[in-house]
Amino acid sequence: MCKLVKKLSIKSYEKIKIVVSAIVLLTVFTACNTVSKSTLDLQNFYQEGKENAIYPSAKQIEMLESFIPEEAYQPSPSILNRTYWDKILTTKSGKEYLENALLELNKVPEVPITDSIYRLANKDGNRGIYKPRYYRTMERLEHFVLAECLENKGRFLPQIEIYVRAIISMKSWVHPNHDDNENGVLEGRRVTIDLGARRFGSDLALAEVLLGNKLNENLRTDIKKELQTRIIDSYLTSSKILDKNNKWLKSTSNWNSVCTSGSLFVAISIAKNREERIAAIGSALNSMKYYLSGFGADGYCSEGAGYWNYGFGHYLYLAQTLSDYSNGSIDLFKADNPKMLMDVGNFPERYQIHKGICAPFSDGVSKVSNDGGFAYNMSVKHYGATMPEVSKKSKSHDSFSAVYQLVAWNDLEETEDITSNNNSKSELPNYTFFDDIGMVISRGKQEIPFSIAMKAGHNAENHNHSDVGTYTIVLGKDIITGDIGAPSYRAGSFSPDNKARSSWGHPVPKINNQLQSNGRNFSGSITTTEFKENSDKVVMDLKSAYEITELKSLVRTFKNDKKENGVISIKDEFSAIKKVPFGVAIMTLSEYEIINSNTVILTTENQKIKAEVFCDGGQLIIKDELVPVKHLREGGPAYRIGVDFTVPVSKGSITIKYTPIL
Repeated sequence: MCKLVKKLSIKSYEKIKIVVSAIVLLTVFTACNTVSKSTLDLQNFYQEGKENAIYPSAKQIEMLESFIPEEAYQPSPSILNRTYWDKILTTKSGKEYLENALLELNKVPEVPITDSIYRLANKDGNRGIYKPRYYRTMERLEHFVLAECLENKGRFLPQIEIYVRAIISMKSWVHPNHDDNENGVLEGRRVTIDLGARRFGSDLALAEVLLGNKLNENLRTDIKKELQTRIIDSYLTSSKILDKNNKWLKSTSNWNSVCTSGSLFVAISIAKNREERIAAIGSALNSMKYYLSGFGADGYCSEGAGYWNYGFGHYLYLAQTLSDYSNGSIDLFKADNPKMLMDVGNFPERYQIHKGICAPFSDGVSKVSNDGGFAYNMSVKHYGATMPEVSKKSKSHDSFSAVYQLVAWNDLEETEDITSNNNSKSELPNYTFFDDIGMVISRGKQEIPFSIAMKAGHNAENHNHSDVGTYTIVLGKDIITGDIGAPSYRAGSFSPDNKARSSWGHPVPKINNQLQSNGRNFSGSITTTEFKENSDKVVMDLKSAYEITELKSLVRTFKNDKKENGVISIKDEFSAIKKVPFGVAIMTLSEYEIINSNTVILTTENQKIKAEVFCDGGQLIIKDELVPVKHLREGGPAYRIGVDFTVPVSKGSITIKYTPIL
């Protein structure tokens, strides 16, 4: 609520003359004045925490006491504050929001998910049979709540009650595939918070705090009861003693920031007492230490640009929420490592190979774009980020959730400035080096640029693919060879036997018929870099990625000769204590033709390259095979074109040279 003292105005907001509004403002000022104006020292806060604990220590709780108001959190003025909402309705975004909500008003409400569909989806891993209705329920309720605040005619209230009742009646709020094999959440044996449950909870909390007594009193009672059980109690219980229900509390992936932001919003806006609200805040702060540790010290996001948008976007929302509630005293925008957060905020722009194109490493995607959503705008505001060019694709459901919209409306003038003034036309540099994780992007500057992204990394990264040494090659606007990306999320997609998730399905060596091993110790390191005007060279030591006793050395050298049309080569040199089978792979989603024993032509819609293979220490054979994974995020089918020594060798090298055919 404290945020509203300085942000109740939009642009040059006229002086409030209505007596009721003046009383509201006086109340807000009084509440905020009870909170200390100093800033929480997060370094000291973390030092006072118990080792490996999420729930705050007594000292941490004491440190938070002076920063947290007595009142519960109010993300925006309630529907009763007509000065605020009537002003929003005069804006372009307010009018558009109401118009879009009206288009959905007469649509027949859907049952979010039946028990039978839930069980089937859990068993088969088929998200398509429930996910559209599941998310439409969330989105429509959010739209109706904010639209009712804007219009204040009561037209949306009947639908709001229907949707709220539908959510309350769900036995489980979690995605079916996030339940256990015995459907323990559905059958009431346990309670857990997942990516879906936290949003259902946030939506009910939003309806309660914005609409208040516009809702039926019995419905309000049921909302608070469900939120206390399904979100607040579950969150605080797992924070005290980490159990199987909410393991994400110590996760370094997007799950942590997403679920924490939703759980915290519910707790500080709905919890019965201030002690629970403070405990939730302390738990969230401790949990974010784990989330941020998942980024490289250089800001690298191993989950890729898509999950950066999702996960870091929710982190930024959490930061905004805590800043607002503490009157600016809790600053997670800087946390205890401002430099790293600055780099994280600028990650999407730096991660591009060419404009709008990035490497689909791990479970990432190959298209990076600014969808105009929350994470991008907040990174511009707080980190001076230059974002990728705005995409014309449809907006993702989580980039424009209601809570994000409220943040934008509470600071509308600055949001409009960010949207209109962000310069996304800056030229990408000749190379980008994420030196902590060991990832390099070498960019050609030809008329049709020929570039490569390559990664050392380790095999315990988020969404790990056992892909140390992988690469992606781009000619113009086409990814033409290299990493084939992730399997689509369905039954078996996370299985260790899924070949798109193992090193078999990546352009990395296979030695003695063995693949890379999984774990933090199985890694690669960049030992040499040379960045020149017309050429780049990167040398990686890949030996540690393999658990092979016979292997003495394994070095991969990338070269990008940027002169004329460009030539990119990858050379693998190895030695072993005895003769072993050795080979590498050309991975592609493109059409291809094996011309002879050392030449393959790869063809995309717009481009064509020649791949030539050379060796030292034996003779080579080229053998292609279909990647046996039907559903890939990047499309398909995908092929593995194996390049192997015909007989085992104890020492040798294989070089693949890629040349554009223009």
